[in-house]
Amino acid sequence: MQKLNLTQSLSQKLSPQQIQFIKLLQVPTAELDTRIEEELEINPALEEGLPEKEDDYADDAPDEFDNSEPTIEEYLHDDFSGYKMQGDGRNPDEDDKEMPISVGSTLHEQLMTQFGYLRLDERQHVIGEQLIGSIDADGYIRRELEAIVNDLAFAQNIETDVEELESILYKIQNFDPPGVGARNLQECLLLQLERKDEELEYLEIARLIVDKCFNEFSKKHYDKIAKKLGIESEEALKDAIAMITKLNPKPGGSGEDLVKTQYLIPDFMLTNNNGKLELTLNSRNAPQLQISRSYSDMLHAYDKSDKRDKKLKETVTFIKQKLDSAKWFIDAIKQRQNTLLNTMQAIIDFQYEYFLEGDEAKLRPMILKDIADTINMDISTVSRVANSKAIQTEFGIYPLKYFFSEGIATDSGEDVSSREVKHKLKGIIEGEDKAKPLSDDKLEKMLRAEGYNIARRTVAKYREQLNIPVARLRKQL
Repeated sequence: MQKLNLTQSLSQKLSPQQIQFIKLLQVPTAELDTRIEEELEINPALEEGLPEKEDDYADDAPDEFDNSEPTIEEYLHDDFSGYKMQGDGRNPDEDDKEMPISVGSTLHEQLMTQFGYLRLDERQHVIGEQLIGSIDADGYIRRELEAIVNDLAFAQNIETDVEELESILYKIQNFDPPGVGARNLQECLLLQLERKDEELEYLEIARLIVDKCFNEFSKKHYDKIAKKLGIESEEALKDAIAMITKLNPKPGGSGEDLVKTQYLIPDFMLTNNNGKLELTLNSRNAPQLQISRSYSDMLHAYDKSDKRDKKLKETVTFIKQKLDSAKWFIDAIKQRQNTLLNTMQAIIDFQYEYFLEGDEAKLRPMILKDIADTINMDISTVSRVANSKAIQTEFGIYPLKYFFSEGIATDSGEDVSSREVKHKLKGIIEGEDKAKPLSDDKLEKMLRAEGYNIARRTVAKYREQLNIPVARLRKQL
């Protein structure tokens, strides 16, 4: 027998307005214009410009109308203009916008140009094109030659072997930039050293180091290198190491032709006016939007109309939906502005001493909860602002997450910012004896001697966050 049970539960759901606000809050300033343009295109009830008066945003009709007002049918067949849609033609008030034109060439194009100067038969030419096509953007050919042999057999119907491929690959490895076409870092460095024709004593030592002692070189075991190669001159070894370290490990670049340049556009501007900090919002975060007067008048005309047919009701329902959507979007933009300003002002008040001078040592420990409690908002909201926004100060542009850091206890019982500890750690490492770099244990003791109660694992974590290698890899002659 089936039984019916009645249960009561409590759940929290986000309204459409809240979802729209969350999405807008995460949009960076550089992309906000695009987001607004998209909304303008899909919602004709939304327009650019300042509202004429407050009741422009009202959903209900005013009590009195002009008797000469057009009917709803006239509005429905009116040809609206002025919206930013495709096909409207060029606006003479807009500035001319020029599209950037790329004038550079890719690594593949450069190699194919050089390849064209080689005197090869048709078969060798196809093999060479396959090899060049297998070269990555950084200049390396990482696909195994055996696999390329199979590629040629199945795709080009060419039977070949590794020896023939290597003979053509050696020709490609003589192309510019030096080191291109290498199969690993060791071969890349050797190719570059072989292209050097200077008569230097340490050039041959550099070649021997890369060829015979590459493993020791990568681990900076210089004593083992000197013993293995019988190098007696410490100066010659030092010059050879310096030559190797100046070679290019990525001859093809880092794939610059595939990476778009991105510009950091600040969301806030902070100026110091005679000791008084003044915060302003980037004007691109405060667009001028309004409800379409034409669509509002449509609704007013419907309220006056005596007709109540189905088609007319469906049309008016559509108009109401667009008006509501436009109002929600404008409200979400305004709420976004207020949230950004409130969050940033709370951060400035918390880190006031830092923003006055830009001294990193004056950064106080600050976590998301500190700001969330100040502005009475959820931590997730503050996190969305901190992770996607930046501020321009008189000493540089910084992402907001830069100002958040953990606290480290000192001997005096006070908490200092982890960023201050990192700054101190970086200074100690920069001043160390490079022939005998400091281990994490020694760094921990030195920081503790200066009053910072810090564990060795925390020292290692901060060092890695600063992109500083371990002591063994920092060793220099």
